[in-house]
Amino acid sequence: MAYRLKNSLKRTFDPSLLKNIRFDFPASVVVFLVALPLCLGMALASDAPLFSGVLTGIIGGVVVGLLSGSQLSVSGPANSLTVIVAVGIHKLGGFEALLCAVVLSGVFQIGFGLLRVGFLASLFPNSVINGMLSAIGITIMLKQFPHALGGPGRFESDMSFLELWGQHPTTEVIRQTLSAVNGSTLLIFSLSLVLLILWEKPFVKKNPWLSRVPGPLAAAVFATLINGLFKLGFPDMVLRAQDGHLVSLPNIDSLSALWGELRFPDFRVLGNLNVWTVGLTIAAVGSIESLLSLESTDKLDPFKRVSNTNQELFAQGAGNILAGLVGGIPMTSVIVRSSANIYAGARSRLSTILHGFILLFSVVALHSILNHIPVSALAAVLIVVGFKLAHPKIIRAAYRNGWDQFLPFAITIVAILFTDLLRGVAIGLLVGLGFVVKTSFYSAILVVRDGKSILIRFTKDVTFIHKIKLRKELAAIPEGSQVFFDASRAMFIDRDVFEMLEEFASSAPNRGISVEMKDIYLGQPKRMRPSKEESRHASVQEAAPSKSRLGG
Repeated sequence: MAYRLKNSLKRTFDPSLLKNIRFDFPASVVVFLVALPLCLGMALASDAPLFSGVLTGIIGGVVVGLLSGSQLSVSGPANSLTVIVAVGIHKLGGFEALLCAVVLSGVFQIGFGLLRVGFLASLFPNSVINGMLSAIGITIMLKQFPHALGGPGRFESDMSFLELWGQHPTTEVIRQTLSAVNGSTLLIFSLSLVLLILWEKPFVKKNPWLSRVPGPLAAAVFATLINGLFKLGFPDMVLRAQDGHLVSLPNIDSLSALWGELRFPDFRVLGNLNVWTVGLTIAAVGSIESLLSLESTDKLDPFKRVSNTNQELFAQGAGNILAGLVGGIPMTSVIVRSSANIYAGARSRLSTILHGFILLFSVVALHSILNHIPVSALAAVLIVVGFKLAHPKIIRAAYRNGWDQFLPFAITIVAILFTDLLRGVAIGLLVGLGFVVKTSFYSAILVVRDGKSILIRFTKDVTFIHKIKLRKELAAIPEGSQVFFDASRAMFIDRDVFEMLEEFASSAPNRGISVEMKDIYLGQPKRMRPSKEESRHASVQEAAPSKSRLGG
């Protein structure tokens, strides 16, 4: 692990990394614009100080970006942890006690990385991962309509899901929004969306100057200028911060003020078992979401690079330890920011690192400028990102792949929309496993009949789940048959199946049934593929004029 981290740092500080700066710097600005309101919103939803969310975004960009096992993943505060953090603050007796649990969560995650449990990311089927991405895309679009129309939507709902049983379900927020549309917000949103669509057209991409400016950045600048024009000629149409229509950064005008915003953990609560429980919960949920995000990011990566999952867990742990030490809320790798990073044209981890530095610089020096950006422009950016994640061609492709791929894909989408990310993925995974079991159930045992000669071949490993089919096939064998069992293609045969074969072989002479077996050794607790000597012996036996009968 230390060797991998050393190599990762070498790659990070490799001067050749700067060759991608013309792609990574514009992308980092886009990620910053997307991450800033989400950092503030996640802190608000967690009942934590607003600056703690921005601080976590800075650490997630710079520190986790340096150590990450991915080139394009972006880390920061996540929706999946907001409830855990909010409950933890009240349960542990304050934010400083919660920070102690955040430090512990980082220690646990480093342990996960050292134990190499990152392989869990590979256990999720592609149909479930694609369903998760599409569900996130749909959710992003749904959550941005309140911002786009000027309704009562809030930042902290940007990555919440439908929350049908929650206090503020998305459907209710959208209904309220439609009944109170703000014309200025809708106009700026519409113009920003049109600009983003035009920015994808060939005449922009082929222009040597316009192609260097990412569409989201152009939309943010354009929307800010439009609102400035409203202020000059149409004061009644101006969007104002007090109405929640502009970006809202805390007023930190110096490094000393920045230092004054830091909060530090209270390690005196380490003797409280609840602190360890909250820390382990944060580590478990954060690690699962990070692995899911990493798997999804790799699928979106245009260069198809494979991330180091164990290194990512180590990086997340290091980030959470530092966040807990200086007053940040916990973080994970987040697919919304990661996908925005990819679609903005990022090519390396430099984009993630730069977005962290821009966050730091912005809260100290640019807050007065950034606070003029209309939220509806950022809503347009996120709606475009969401549409790309849930593009109709992705749904059509899943449908063409067959029901065994489409149903887990579709059920994952529905489950995420009606519950949350982790529960939805778990439901999709169970459905996917059901299809795996079904496929294995029907394909593991092949039966060929020619009169009273019957071949039963095990085409793959057979376990207890195949007992039903095997019992049915054995019961259908008529008296006086010649049955040949072939297990040469199976690496493993379950004890339950052995017992069934033993019972059949022992009772076969009573029914006038002759039984021959190839590569099956009755009486053993399990069967693995024979050694080389056993294979040679089996070859000699097969070459003999007659096969030995093992059941008579």
